Amino acid sequence: MDAYTKTMIARFESSGELLHAAEKVRDEGYKEFDCHSPFPIHGMDQAMGLKRSPLGYFIGTMGAIGLIGALTLQWYTSTIGMPQVISGKPFFSYQAYVPITFALTVLLSAFGAMYGMLVLNKLPMLHHVLFNSKKFTRFSDDGFFVSIQATDSKYSDDATRAFLEKIGGKEIEIVED
Repeated sequence: MDAYTKTMIARFESSGELLHAAEKVRDEGYKEFDCHSPFPIHGMDQAMGLKRSPLGYFIGTMGAIGLIGALTLQWYTSTIGMPQVISGKPFFSYQAYVPITFALTVLLSAFGAMYGMLVLNKLPMLHHVLFNSKKFTRFSDDGFFVSIQATDSKYSDDATRAFLEKIGGKEIEIVED
């Protein structure tokens, strides 16, 4: 079964209810679930039990590559590739390298942020099973939803439905591809 072929969704009335529902779903032991709301909810990452994003490592690594690459290229060209004495300065005059080094560090950090975000968010995802639900279209306007993937080890149609009803979920629906 593909990871996104079957999902159960439940609607909640408010952002507070969604936050508490996320805590209960996490405490119940579900791992493959997500919360959907029309705006960011403070504390949702902790309620879902999400770890800190590794995006900073992507950005830092790419920035370090930009810094080292820029300094190495400028050092090589001015000291080995084509050494020239300009105004009596030494071959490796690092003060002149600051603008290029800074620019390349920022540029590669930005590429790391963009491509890292795409990889971590599994984008571009041209289709998701939730797009098949008419009820789910409300999430971007006034709906608050929890979705649990069928690939979760605790998932069972009946047990998951009963659990979502118990925690206050409304309009529970199984969405299939």
